[in-house]
Amino acid sequence: MKASRLAAAGAVAGSAVLVLSAPAFAHVTVQPESTPAKGGYTVVDFKVPNERDNASTTKLEVNFPTDHPLASVMPEPIQGWKIEVTKSKLAKPLEMHGEKISEAVTKVTWTADGKGIQPGYFQKFPVSIGALPEDTDQLVFKALQTYSNNEVVRWIELQKDGQAEPENPAPVLELATASSTDDHHGSGAKDASSDSKAAAQNTAADTSAENGGSDTTARVLGVVGIVVGVAGVAYGVLAGRRRTTA
Repeated sequence: MKASRLAAAGAVAGSAVLVLSAPAFAHVTVQPESTPAKGGYTVVDFKVPNERDNASTTKLEVNFPTDHPLASVMPEPIQGWKIEVTKSKLAKPLEMHGEKISEAVTKVTWTADGKGIQPGYFQKFPVSIGALPEDTDQLVFKALQTYSNNEVVRWIELQKDGQAEPENPAPVLELATASSTDDHHGSGAKDASSDSKAAAQNTAADTSAENGGSDTTARVLGVVGIVVGVAGVAYGVLAGRRRTTA
């Protein structure tokens, strides 16, 4: 009896934990589709779940960092959503591919043309960004989520060290240290070149061996033919002498 009560209590406690922890997985987040290396480019998805049972998400505003502005921001078209890209003047121009850029994207807004994100669903909003800054380990994208009932949820709170996760955390993109990708590609090309040369040499050697074998066979057959021919002539001469003697 006591065991069954303990089991029931444990199940209730477990359910409570699941219920309490469920909202933690329903935040607006930013998720890279590839490794976001410093100095490189990547595509990120702003994942927006609908947390309401009686309203749809009809608008998303994502603010891009101004302390580490991105020179290239290109959202992917999404059916059912209108996209507005806002650019602002930079206090300090960026240099990209030898050119100075005096303005950068500071906000991207998606507005639903139809029903938006209905209860029980989520939506991904892809954006190509770069070049990623090299002087920071993360980028913070503060976001505003608007529902069809005019409710606005502000995902703008920053995580502080040693403290619990805030109720409405801002989406954060962690940046990886730039790797020597080009060097790997270079060595790969060299290896491929070496393999190609080795293959060519092996093929030439095989061909030479085949040609050498063919020449040897031809020579042997030629010698055999000559020997057979000489033997035939000698036999004919001997046969003629025997007839004459007879």
